[in-house]
Amino acid sequence: MRRGVWVGALVSALVWGGAAEAANKATATKKATPVLLSERALWRAKSWVGLTTLASVSQTMNDDCSGMTRLAFQQRRLDLLPDDVLPEENGVTAIHRKAQALGMMTEAPAPGALVFFKETFDRNRDGLINDGLTHIGIVERVGADGTVTFVHKSGGLVKRSRFNLQQPEARRDEKGRVVNDWLRRKGKKTRGYLAGELVAGFAAVDERWRSPEPQRVASARFVVKGDATGAQR
Repeated sequence: MRRGVWVGALVSALVWGGAAEAANKATATKKATPVLLSERALWRAKSWVGLTTLASVSQTMNDDCSGMTRLAFQQRRLDLLPDDVLPEENGVTAIHRKAQALGMMTEAPAPGALVFFKETFDRNRDGLINDGLTHIGIVERVGADGTVTFVHKSGGLVKRSRFNLQQPEARRDEKGRVVNDWLRRKGKKTRGYLAGELVAGFAAVDERWRSPEPQRVASARFVVKGDATGAQR
């Protein structure tokens, strides 16, 4: 009887010991896996869905689509805007230019990637479709049917919207599910446009967007020699 109890205890110890070791390895692996910039930015953006203003999060960013996107990715030495924003650029075109310069433009959407849109509103107020890049968001997920959900600030609200590049001009699919949300309102001279019709590209964000550490300049030490009386030469 005692031998059976001893064997049972030994087996339990081995089982639980193995499980504990596996759990410790899993925990160590989890801790060692760094959180990607895009994952952290997406978490932030999703937490802001429903906000009518970004003032409660930060008062240093513009309260618009580019401000929301910059704020989501903001970290030490990381800003989506280039250092040399041009006078004629809006925030979206400046970010797009930096993405191109870094070689970060991609052809397909992925969670955490930037998504750019064109002609989402009449920026120059001439009633024509000639405004270029005007909107930006962050891809949240890509559905099996190609419908992409993204987070953006539009119409005074941080919200989720959808687009589908396979069916860019369809509001709903054959099952009645929304695959494209409206992104540009109908104007006096233009019709309304769905999000899928206005997608202008995607860009990944990783450590290459971060500015290099500033080099520290060692302070020079000057030794002033004096004569026996203490007078400086």
